[in-house]
Amino acid sequence: MKSDSNSIDGFTWWRRLKQMKNILRYLIICGFICSVCLLVLVLYLKSKPLPPPDIGASSMIYDDQNKLMDRIDNGELREPVPLSKIPKALVEATLAVEDQNFYHHFGFSIKGIIRAAWANIKAGRVTQGASTITQQLARNLYLTHDRTWSRKIKEALLTIQLELHYSKQEILEMYLNKIYYGNGAYGVNRASQVYFQQPVEKLNLSQCAFLVGIPRGPAYYSPYDHYQRAKARQHIILNLMAQNHMITKQEAYKASIGKLAIHSPTKLETQRANYFRDYIIRTAVDQFGLDESWVRSGGLKIYTTLNQKMQKDAEKAVTTTLLNHPDLQGALLSVDPRTGQIKAMVGGRDYQSSPYNRVFAHRQPGSSFKPILYLSALEHGFTPITKIMSQPTSFPYGNSVYHPSNYQQNYANKPITLREAIAKSDNIYAVTTEFQIGIDKEIEMAKRLGIRSNLSATPSLALGSYPVTPFEMTGAYTAFAANGNRQELFGIRKIVASDGTIIVSNEPKSTTVTTPANAFLMTNLLRSVFQSGGTGHRVKQMFSGAIAGKTGTTDRDGWLIGYNPNLLTTVWVGYDKRKDLPHDKARLSQYIWGKYMRQVASYQPLGMFSIPAGVKSVYIDEKSGYLANENCPSQKMEYFAEGTEPTIPCPVQEQGQNPPASSASPSLVDQIAKWLGF
Repeated sequence: MKSDSNSIDGFTWWRRLKQMKNILRYLIICGFICSVCLLVLVLYLKSKPLPPPDIGASSMIYDDQNKLMDRIDNGELREPVPLSKIPKALVEATLAVEDQNFYHHFGFSIKGIIRAAWANIKAGRVTQGASTITQQLARNLYLTHDRTWSRKIKEALLTIQLELHYSKQEILEMYLNKIYYGNGAYGVNRASQVYFQQPVEKLNLSQCAFLVGIPRGPAYYSPYDHYQRAKARQHIILNLMAQNHMITKQEAYKASIGKLAIHSPTKLETQRANYFRDYIIRTAVDQFGLDESWVRSGGLKIYTTLNQKMQKDAEKAVTTTLLNHPDLQGALLSVDPRTGQIKAMVGGRDYQSSPYNRVFAHRQPGSSFKPILYLSALEHGFTPITKIMSQPTSFPYGNSVYHPSNYQQNYANKPITLREAIAKSDNIYAVTTEFQIGIDKEIEMAKRLGIRSNLSATPSLALGSYPVTPFEMTGAYTAFAANGNRQELFGIRKIVASDGTIIVSNEPKSTTVTTPANAFLMTNLLRSVFQSGGTGHRVKQMFSGAIAGKTGTTDRDGWLIGYNPNLLTTVWVGYDKRKDLPHDKARLSQYIWGKYMRQVASYQPLGMFSIPAGVKSVYIDEKSGYLANENCPSQKMEYFAEGTEPTIPCPVQEQGQNPPASSASPSLVDQIAKWLGF
C-alpha cells in the first residue's frame, strides 16, 4: 500500500511539474509576443511624428514709447523662456512636488502609481493623481481634461511619443512654458511677470517655491484670493526640496519666512486701438510675409508707431461727435508727415459692432482731391494769383458736355485767384484748371502722390468723383506737409522673435514728388481754407494753431484733411449703406478734426510752417495782380516760386481814383506774420 501511495504522489508531482512547465512556456510565449508588440508599438510611435507642440506664446504689441499696449493671441497670455534662463531652484521645486523620478522613468512612474493608489484606498476616494510631468504635458498639449478611457489611452500613447521624440530637458522646458499659473498667466515666465513683475531668471528660492505651488489649483492657491493657502503650500514644497537634498533645512526655513511682495493684478486696457491692431496683423502677414499663426501666437514683440494718448483722444473725438447720430460712421487717421508713422487710427465708431476699418474704405473724396490737381497746376505755370472766371460754365468733352456747378449755385461771377478758389472750393475753377493743364497731368500727379485706386480720365476727376481711401489721401498729403517728399505710411517699427532675433526692421521711406517751393505754396494756399470765408473756417474756433488742409463734401461723404508741420490728420464721415449725407452732418468731420487736434495740441508741440529756399514773398495789388508800390490802393503779401512773382509795378493811378497807400513797405504786423511763416 505504501508503494502505491508513493507512486500516486510521484505521478501527481510529475503532472503538476508538467503543468507548471506548460504555464511557464505560455508565459514565455506571451511575454515574447508582448515584447514584440511593445517593440512594434514603440517603433510605430517613434516613426509617427507628433503634432507640433501648441505652446502658444502671446505676441505683444508695443506703442511708440516701447510701452506694452496690447497682446495678440488665442486667449493665453504667455511669454516662453528657454530652460537655461529658468532658475535651478524653480526646476527642482517643480520636480520635488510634481515628479521626483522624472529623470529615471520613461513617462510613467510605477512607484507613483502605487503610492497614489494606496493613498486613494486609504481615503476611500481619489485624493492623488499619479501623472508624471510628461503625462501632464501630453494632456495639456494635445488633449482635454475629461476622464474617459479613450482619453487615458491617448494620453499614454502621447506620453510615450513625447519621451521618444524629445529629451528630458526639452520636455521640462515645454512643461514649464505651458502650464497655467492662474490670473491669466500661462507659463512660468509670464507668471513671474504677473506676480512679481520681473523676469523668471531673477526669482529667488522663496519666490520659486511659492510660484511652483500655484498650478496644482490656480484658483484655490491664488495669491490674490488665498494668500495663506499659497504660503502654506510654499512651506510644503520647501520641505520636500530639503527632504530630497535639493536644499538644506536652513535654506528651506529662511525661504519660508521671507516676505513676498505680490504685485496687484494689472490688466491691459481692452477695446482700444482694435482697428489698428487688425491693421498691424494684416501688415505683418501681407507686407512682411509672416505666417498669421506665428504673428498671433508666436511670442513676437511688435513695436509700433502708435501713440496711446493720441489714440485715446482720437477715439473720444469720433465717438462723442457721432454719439447722437445713429448709423453715421466715421474714420480718423493721424500720422507724422515727416516720417509717415501712424500715430492714431480709428476705423469706425464701435469696433465691437463693426470691425470693418473704414480707413481703407473706398469713398469719393470730393474737393479734398483738388490739391492734387492744383499741385500739378503749380508745376505747369499756375501761381497763387492765377485768375479764372467763376460763373456757370459748360465744358465740351468728347461727344458730350460736362456741366459742373458750385455748391448752392454760389458763383463769384468774376475772375478769382487760385487762393480764392481753394478757400471757397470753387468747382468751375477746378474743372477749368483741369482742362488747361490736361487730365493726364492730374492722374500722373495722383500716382506720384501714391494714389493706387482706379482713376478715369473724365472731367469729374477734378471734383473727386472717383473713390479713394482715407489711407491713400493721407499719404498723398504728406508731400504737402514735408517739403514735397511723400512719406510711406507705416505702423510697424520692428518685430522681434521670441529668441530676440529682429525679423522685421522698418524705417521711414520717402519719395520726392515736387520741389519744396511748390509744396510750401500748396500749404500756404491750403491755409486759406481755415480763414474767414473758407470752407473750414469753423475749425479755427476749435483749433488756433498753424494749419493747412482741405474739406471735401459729396452727396454721401464728408472729409477734412488737415495738417501742421508735425501732425497730419484725415477725418471722414458717412454711412456704410448707400444713403445720402446731409450737408450739416458732412460738417461733423470738421468738428471731429478740431476736437482731436485741440486736445493733442495741449501736450504735443505742433510747430509752425517755415519758408524754404526758392520761395519769394512780394507785395501785390489785390485787384490787378501788379507788383505793389505807392500807386496801389490795396496791398497784400503773396508767396511765389522764385522767378514766377510779378515784376510789373502798379501803373500811376488816374485822377478820381482812391489815393495810393502811404507806404509800400510792409507793416509791422505783416513782418511778424512773415517771420512766423504765415
